[in-house]
Amino acid sequence: MTLPDIGYLELVYVLLPVVLVGVIFYRWSIPLSDLVIATVRMVVQLIAIGFVLVYLFTTDNWLLGLAVLSFMLLVSSWIALRPIKDKNLRHFIQLVASLALGCGSVLALIIVAVLHLDTWYQPRYVIPLAGMLLANTMNSLSLAGERLDSELLISQPPEQARNKAFNTAMIPQINSLLAVGLVALPGMMTGQILSGVSPLLAVRYQIVIMATILCSAAFSVAIYLSLRLKAQLNSHKD
Repeated sequence: MTLPDIGYLELVYVLLPVVLVGVIFYRWSIPLSDLVIATVRMVVQLIAIGFVLVYLFTTDNWLLGLAVLSFMLLVSSWIALRPIKDKNLRHFIQLVASLALGCGSVLALIIVAVLHLDTWYQPRYVIPLAGMLLANTMNSLSLAGERLDSELLISQPPEQARNKAFNTAMIPQINSLLAVGLVALPGMMTGQILSGVSPLLAVRYQIVIMATILCSAAFSVAIYLSLRLKAQLNSHKD
């Protein structure tokens, strides 16, 4: 089954509502620069990665793969830090460590115990999986960091602030689990079914994806909040 062609005119149509979003930003006195930069970067980055993936998916060089995964880790940590007030090197390192441990452990489990790949690095599997885990988890970390700062600002006890931050970060993940199959029809699953894969096999793949996204987010957020609170307690002692 072939996909309908999307031309440049159709892209213009789909980007027109973005202009209306910009109007809302402007009218409600929200900085418009973030929306403009994010939209332009999205288009440029997708065009660029389209060409890069053609090469990456044809090479099994694990050193190159490790470099790509490291770059993705650093960028996702930097993006997670963006909406949080406390921006410094130590905080960035905390985010990097949280993403590496949380997402890395779950990704290793998939590669070793679920997919049974002949070699650990097969780019057509590892890169998309790592991208999904990092992208979802960085959003959870941003929510956790922002909520933790808000709770501590109103002098909530550290453990209570941590618990509320964790709960806030997990709301999108829990909502996704509740909505899948009823409201949301995942693109990966439907794409596999349309390409001729057995629906039951496609469902099993989607269960793996949903469970790993949930766990990587939960593990990373728990590690991150623990590191943040430990660092703050140490700074108070000093």
